[in-house]
Amino acid sequence: MLTLTAEAETAIRSLVEADPAGQAGIRIATRPAADGEGRQLGMEIAQEPQAGDEVIDADGARVFLDMTAASLLDHETLDVQLDAEAKQVNFFLT
Repeated sequence: MLTLTAEAETAIRSLVEADPAGQAGIRIATRPAADGEGRQLGMEIAQEPQAGDEVIDADGARVFLDMTAASLLDHETLDVQLDAEAKQVNFFLT
């Protein structure tokens, strides 16, 4: 199962804190590659998981994984690098 660092948990909670229901999270799913050949992983903020998604809830930081992403990211750790100057959050796997 995908695990999250404490920093990634904090970043995810911060990204979705505007959700009044407290059910939002980030969704990681496979999608067609930009060049049209093969597939790649994409990430977006989602209000709720889609049918069949694996849901990870780490102290309120929710991550929704489609079946393929869940399989690919099994035994991986999601971490984050914050760029305060550019106001960016960059997630990566360790």
